[in-house]
Amino acid sequence: MKNLSEIRVEIDKIDNELIELFKKRMDCAKEVGIYKKENNIPVLNEGRENEILDSVAEKGGVYGSHARLLYSNIMELSRALQHTIVGSGKKLREDILKASSNIETDNIKVAYQGIKGANGHEAALRLFPNGATVSCKTFGDVFEAVDKGEVSCGVLPVENSNAGSVSTVYDLILKHRFYIIGALDLPIDYCLGGLKQSEFSDIEKVWSHPQAISQCSDYIAKHNFDSVPCSNTAIAARDVINEKRLNVAAICSYMAAKEYGLKILDDHLQDNKENTTRFIVISKKLYISENANKISLCFSLPHVTGSLYSLLCRFNSLGLNLTKIESRPRKDKEFEYLFYLDFSGNVHSDNVIDLISQLSEEMPEFSFLGNYCEL
Repeated sequence: MKNLSEIRVEIDKIDNELIELFKKRMDCAKEVGIYKKENNIPVLNEGRENEILDSVAEKGGVYGSHARLLYSNIMELSRALQHTIVGSGKKLREDILKASSNIETDNIKVAYQGIKGANGHEAALRLFPNGATVSCKTFGDVFEAVDKGEVSCGVLPVENSNAGSVSTVYDLILKHRFYIIGALDLPIDYCLGGLKQSEFSDIEKVWSHPQAISQCSDYIAKHNFDSVPCSNTAIAARDVINEKRLNVAAICSYMAAKEYGLKILDDHLQDNKENTTRFIVISKKLYISENANKISLCFSLPHVTGSLYSLLCRFNSLGLNLTKIESRPRKDKEFEYLFYLDFSGNVHSDNVIDLISQLSEEMPEFSFLGNYCEL
């Protein structure tokens, strides 16, 4: 029986042989790419790939499934090489290269959901301190305002570190396919705001947005408060003032408490003291700043086994870091999904723009949503 050192020597020898064979195979893939470019043939040939994978699985014997996975990755890499040779995604490349690098922020009109004092209002002020903010009733209204040209940009929450994704906003992103041109991680700190005449011991009910209620669930349970959902934290603060009920308080921002004249009865209510909400900026026009560090895409996947894994293989092969992947059910087709994906990178990198261009050719319903800086 061989000892471990002897087995490793044999593995190293086999690996060296495999590397040389892999290089030869990629050289052949390069020749295929040149031929396809000269003869205007699409890079992706699902029938051919499936035939190879089925054959490999059969020849692999007891290791058939492993061999299929190995060759699936090899073909992904071969196809990526061919896309580069063919120059896939020409229109997308042109759109990216002609994108403006800076947006004029002075006097810009920016929409947000809620009213003054809402977290969205604070995010809009931080992102556009010299802009004019426009209040909208719903997230959908923010998209409509941007779509109609009533405002240049919209500021929307997409994710909270404690409560998770804001599904409604992701659905709207996938519906409208507007560009994302900026992002902000806003620390969220809630206070308990009541009437000037109220004391903490008077409070029996708290009003707030469902996300805020979720983010303060331990605090609410600890004090045995009844919680009532509202459309916005700032609206909850305004309504507490208007209703004039001593036993009701709002869970809201300090900005909202000040805006509507609430007395702060308690502070730092959130269960997670590092509580943060990520906001994005949407626009119908593409802007890509020189220091952009995050890219967003959306797409559906082909009905092929392992298609999501194959997609992720592309990112892994380039050492790109995925920071978010969100799937949302399609409204028009049962049990089919659209995907939203974020990863770290800049489109001015050849590897990155090559990858995006390749995916635009292969992924159904693909949209490049933007390359932007996250503050």
